[in-house]
Amino acid sequence: MTLSPLPLVKHAGEISYKLPEIRSGEELLSLTQSVCPHCYRVVPAAIIERDGRVYIRRVCPEHGEIEELYYGDVEIYKRFIKWDLEGRGSRHVYTPAIRPCPFNCGLCPMHKQHSALVNIVLTNRCNLSCWYCFFYAEAAGYVYEPSIDTIRNMIRSIKKQGVAVNVQLTGGEPTLRDDLVDIVKALKEEGVRHIQLNTNGIKFSELFWKNPDEAIAYTRALRTGGVNTVYLSFDGVTPITNWKNHWEIPYIFEVFRRASMTSTVLVPTVIKGINTHELGAIVKFAAKHVDIVRAVNFQPVSLTGMMKKQERAKYRITIPDVIKLIEEQTDGEVPREAWFPVPVSAIFSRFVEAFAKEYKFEMTNHPVCGAGTYIYVERKNGSVKLIPITNFVDVEGFLEYLQEKWEDLVIGRSRLTTGLKILYSIRKFIDQKHAPEGFDLYKILLNIIIKRNYDALGELHYKMVFLGMMHFMDLYNYDIQRVQRCNIHYALPDGRLVPFCAFNIFDDIYRDAAQKKYGLSFEEYAEKHGLPKNNITKKYIRNRRMLESTELYRKTYEGIIELVRR
Repeated sequence: MTLSPLPLVKHAGEISYKLPEIRSGEELLSLTQSVCPHCYRVVPAAIIERDGRVYIRRVCPEHGEIEELYYGDVEIYKRFIKWDLEGRGSRHVYTPAIRPCPFNCGLCPMHKQHSALVNIVLTNRCNLSCWYCFFYAEAAGYVYEPSIDTIRNMIRSIKKQGVAVNVQLTGGEPTLRDDLVDIVKALKEEGVRHIQLNTNGIKFSELFWKNPDEAIAYTRALRTGGVNTVYLSFDGVTPITNWKNHWEIPYIFEVFRRASMTSTVLVPTVIKGINTHELGAIVKFAAKHVDIVRAVNFQPVSLTGMMKKQERAKYRITIPDVIKLIEEQTDGEVPREAWFPVPVSAIFSRFVEAFAKEYKFEMTNHPVCGAGTYIYVERKNGSVKLIPITNFVDVEGFLEYLQEKWEDLVIGRSRLTTGLKILYSIRKFIDQKHAPEGFDLYKILLNIIIKRNYDALGELHYKMVFLGMMHFMDLYNYDIQRVQRCNIHYALPDGRLVPFCAFNIFDDIYRDAAQKKYGLSFEEYAEKHGLPKNNITKKYIRNRRMLESTELYRKTYEGIIELVRR
């Protein structure tokens, strides 16, 4: 497969070798590569510590020194980085390595991780126009909506890696596609294991007010067709922070409950000074609705476009900052020590792999890319208590034990005997006396390891709420080592897979170039679908008075908005 020409960006893909200076009072933590945000030149970069925070610094020979906050707390950085685990490649090479990373996607031989979740953009149309959004049709100037046959070919390309195919249907707003149910069914026919729908949810609310039975039927069709999880935008619990869908959430949840869509992930885009005072309340909101909310995935904002350093500092927030705010706003119920970086999951995956003697899906992302923890929600006498897994499990000791015993499983004479001994020893890391009443984590772990099936892992997710966060990069904090280990990819119509932080950051090379090539002009799209060319997407207009008037609205947020701290 040939690569398309690079755009006319000065010095794009050229390499500079000038190292940044490390000054007095700073500690060099590591070396990596980055890019100049102005000319796309690949430059050496230093990860440094200063005054308890971590920065990335590089020097462009034309644009000078560029420094950006990389990680907000050096102690958390050092605790996470020790769990660094190198990936084993993408398992299939889609493009030859003829340019420096990240201008060679993908995936090329330099990539160190297979796909864990592949985004398929169903449309760049959206019924909202959020100021921090990566893209939408009106800004792009064309409409991109791949056909079902094209989507099938994307799936077949993903399957070349030989791992479980997990897909997120995204946009734009994917529920604007009239054939969404047919798309979901096509994915299941192609063998997709997990389908996640990324949405603002407004269509479910609109249908509910129009006809509740129609809303439930539509949602059930998605669920029975194959949607496992709804990845629901949710930026806060108040109208001020979540003007996107605050008023609609009660009716979205009502539809989900009636249609048995019981796996929802709340996805807050976290912006410093905008919604950072509501992080604890968001966690409590998820706990309140634990019957359908399986997780919260916080996403510190990626600052797109050209912004002055002072303006970036105003909005910039990193994973440790979010972790510490959650600890503070939950009165310590979710402490910073409860969080671990994403690659610790690969330790568990490789242990199961050795036990099963077959290759397993794993996530070996860079340790600063994301973090997570599990929380048990305990309800007693009308109150809700959050119990992190670290309250009754020695997670660190458990992970170290699995790392130590992995080799015994691989080279031991009797894999089964060795494995059973190790499984029995796992008990010592679980303090059942401090575990929630009736919650047997040891039994769940045995089912996951021995049965090794999707349902066994799902049992853990339905017993606890997962709190996670993923910080996607931008041009100012770009670390090439991170993008080489990315496992969240975008599928392109030509069969390539592009890492998230290349696809959306170098949009003129990847996202926009591909979608414009396979897209339609407004005139072409309007003619094809019988629409006025100046109104190809009907923007949503809400009736606040109507939405706020119900008992359902009041009960959905009851006891939560009062928790918000300024």
